[in-house]
Amino acid sequence: MSTLPTAASWPHGVTPYQWLVLFVAWLGWVFDSMDATIYALVLHPALHDLLQVASGGAPVSDSDIGWYGGIVFSIFLVGWAIGGVLFGVVADYVGRTKTLIATILIYAVFTGMAALSQDWWHLAIYRFLTALGTGGEWAAGASLVAEVWPEEKRAKAAGILQSAWAAGFFLAALFNLLLRGYGWRVLFVVGVVPAIVAFFVRLWVKEPERWVTARKQELASGTGHRLKIVELFQGSLRRPTLVGSVLAFVAVFGLWGATNWTPTLIGALPDMRGLDARALEQYKSYAIMALNVGALIGYLSFGVLADRFGRRPVFALMCAGSLVMVPVTFLTPHAYVHVLLLLPLLGFFNNGIFSGFPIYFPELYPTRIRATGAGFCFNAGRVLASGGPFLTGYLVTSLGSFGRAASAVALIYLVGLLILPLAPETKGQPLPE
Repeated sequence: MSTLPTAASWPHGVTPYQWLVLFVAWLGWVFDSMDATIYALVLHPALHDLLQVASGGAPVSDSDIGWYGGIVFSIFLVGWAIGGVLFGVVADYVGRTKTLIATILIYAVFTGMAALSQDWWHLAIYRFLTALGTGGEWAAGASLVAEVWPEEKRAKAAGILQSAWAAGFFLAALFNLLLRGYGWRVLFVVGVVPAIVAFFVRLWVKEPERWVTARKQELASGTGHRLKIVELFQGSLRRPTLVGSVLAFVAVFGLWGATNWTPTLIGALPDMRGLDARALEQYKSYAIMALNVGALIGYLSFGVLADRFGRRPVFALMCAGSLVMVPVTFLTPHAYVHVLLLLPLLGFFNNGIFSGFPIYFPELYPTRIRATGAGFCFNAGRVLASGGPFLTGYLVTSLGSFGRAASAVALIYLVGLLILPLAPETKGQPLPE
């Protein structure tokens, strides 16, 4: 009987090229996260300037910024979903590496072009185009790592890959700290930096042999041009596609509908009232960092736990933990220090679940449609999940507080727990050919 590798021994046997592939894909996801986070950091000053210019210098209220900011953000999420599905299909037709290069260039170039915005709808267009690359990069990168790394080490590699999202957040925060005196447009210009990664991908990373072989067989059999996305809903693939899509929807809905209201929670605490705006923003930043520390631990832990206990039990753990920790975090604290202690636990579960998707989704599909399946599952529900923030806003009015609203949204994790018995268990199984 084979035994699982220990934490100290698992990297042994991984070739330098496999590490290189993981590093390049990780960098792509780091900068993906950084570019996505930049908008949240510059939302208020950017829209304030753009709306003021458009109105001829008239005062701009926070409600105006909230309204137009919500529109731009929703457009971004829709673009993310479209890009994730579209470029997942592209990656199965033309290759993982080529798609990775294209998507990195798309999100880098259009993040930089957002610095040229002269009206709010210019920013909305640039963010939509950026999102196409943001969504597409994940499917290509996750499939690339899954197909290059050894079977028994694949889950841990995928966990490392997902940890890039937390690293990208910290990188965006660092640039914001260093460049905040230069205006919001400079931060968007910094978003062009990931284009360098695309250059190194072109130089160093080749297409996986699995994909090359599968593509040759498709073309030789005359099936290389059929519509791949239709296959996801045929025969034995229908159930994993539906289950995977629901799981991703639950995770995204819970994140945007509950956890991302953390800054609002901080502002409502009794000991935060009366602080000046600058001090309050500083406390909010520390809180988000605490959340992301827990998220980073969750990202790195999922693969280890999934290899030990299986994919389904760890997804169940993350859903149950999120179901408990959202109301505990949003309803029980009465002081800032209490929230600061709870946020890492919430981040571990609520963000850590995302590390399961680059592990699990590539394991559900054969090579010829792996990126299509992974991209569809991860992104199809994102359009519906984009309604999470709007639902939370409605529930605040109905229930009387952000804490109650976020706790109500957390019930979505029950859907995840109910759907998991239908999910195929892929622990210890090789990637389908």
